[in-house]
Amino acid sequence: MRYASESGRLSGFCKILFLACLFLYGAPSLAQKSQDTGPPKYNLETETKMKATVEEVKLPPKGSEKEVAHLLVKNGTETVDVYLCPKSFLDDMGVSFSKGDEIALTGSKVKQDGADLILAREVVKGTDTLVLRDDKGRPIWNWHR
Repeated sequence: MRYASESGRLSGFCKILFLACLFLYGAPSLAQKSQDTGPPKYNLETETKMKATVEEVKLPPKGSEKEVAHLLVKNGTETVDVYLCPKSFLDDMGVSFSKGDEIALTGSKVKQDGADLILAREVVKGTDTLVLRDDKGRPIWNWHR
């Protein structure tokens, strides 16, 4: 009997040790994966300014106006995907974009699922300036609703 109870304690200790190892070594890798799949975050360190021409306007399907609208723009020979804001915010602001529009934008270069994109903070079209994020990169459409 004595041998069985010592063995039971050892197996309990092994379970605790296993869980501790899982927590210490497994949790950071799980957290890393969840960060990669979440929405991209604005990074002031990668902020850039550019002038570009709209190649394509990508809007979410009808009924999904809270999803992000984005533009494919051409900057020289490079085509860049620019994430703007939810379509409903564009509609509320009375702003639209069309192929061929000349724009100037300020935004953060980030990666999402291995692809390069820009999170727009400000877009200038003609004499109109659309401000999408504050000077720290926080979306202003969250305040709007």
